[in-house]
Amino acid sequence: MELAQIRMFKTVAEVGSIARAAELLHCVPSNITARIKSLEAELGVALFMREGRGLRISPSGQTFLAYASKILALTAEAKRAVDPSAEPSGPLRIGAIESSATGRLPRLLAKFHKRFPQVALELTTGTWAQLLDDTFNHKLDGAIVAVDVERSQLKRTPMYREELLVIASTSLGPLRDVADLHDKTMFLWPQGCPYRAAMEHWLLRNGLSLPIVSLASYGAIVGCVSAGAGVALVTKGVFDQYAKGAGCVAFEFPELTAIESLFYWHENAGVHPAREAFVAMLREEFA
Repeated sequence: MELAQIRMFKTVAEVGSIARAAELLHCVPSNITARIKSLEAELGVALFMREGRGLRISPSGQTFLAYASKILALTAEAKRAVDPSAEPSGPLRIGAIESSATGRLPRLLAKFHKRFPQVALELTTGTWAQLLDDTFNHKLDGAIVAVDVERSQLKRTPMYREELLVIASTSLGPLRDVADLHDKTMFLWPQGCPYRAAMEHWLLRNGLSLPIVSLASYGAIVGCVSAGAGVALVTKGVFDQYAKGAGCVAFEFPELTAIESLFYWHENAGVHPAREAFVAMLREEFA
C-alpha cells in the first residue's frame, strides 16, 4: 500500500470520477485505474462499484475512506513537524534531572506551551545516566543533566550554571565555614548525583566526615531540613522554589562552585523544530 494509491483513491471518492481525479492529480486515467485495482487486490475488497461509465463508492470503500483521510492528514502533519521553516508542532519528549525540573523549568514550560500550543510536550525526570540512555535509545528527544560527558552518538551544548547552596533551618544558627557543619546530619540525593559528589569532595578536602541520609526527593530533603534535622546541599533554583518559604536559610561557600547543566540530543535525530524551539527558549530564559 502506497501513499500515492491512497491519495488517488481519496480523490476519486471525493469527485466521483477517474477522469476528473486524473486532471486534479496531473496524471493519466489509466494510471489511476491500475493503482486502484492494485489497492483493491491488496485489501481484498472492492472500493468502488462500477455503474455504467461512473463509479460509486462501496460500503468497504466508505470504511477505508475514513482511514485514508486520517493517513493522509497524519502524513501532512509529519511533514510539517520536520519542516525547518514550519511552526513547531507534534510530540516533544524532554528529560531533566529533578533539580532542573523543579527549580528551572516550571516557568519556562508555561511560556513554551503558550508560545507553541501545537507542541505536545512531555517532561520526564530521572538520574542523569538513565536520561542519557533514553536519549541514546530515542525514547527522549533531549535531556538536561548536570554532567559533561562524552557519549557515543549524543551531542551536547551548555545551557546554564547551577549555583550550589547549603541550606539549614533558621533554628540551627548561621553557618560561617565548613567547621560549622560538624555534628550535623547531611541530607543528599543518592549516589550518582553530581551535586552530592561535589559536597562529598568538599567535605573530604576539609577532613570532615558527616552522616549522610540519602533521599531521592527535594520535597523530602527540604522537609527534613526545615524540621531542624540537619542540613542539605541544593541548587539555588530548588531553594527559591521550595526551601525559601519553608523556614530554611541558604549559605554560600566559595569552594562549592557552580555546576554547568547541559542539553543532550541524538546526533541522528534529524530536524526537529519543536526541540530546536525548546533549546532556543532555554537559552533565552537563562542567558
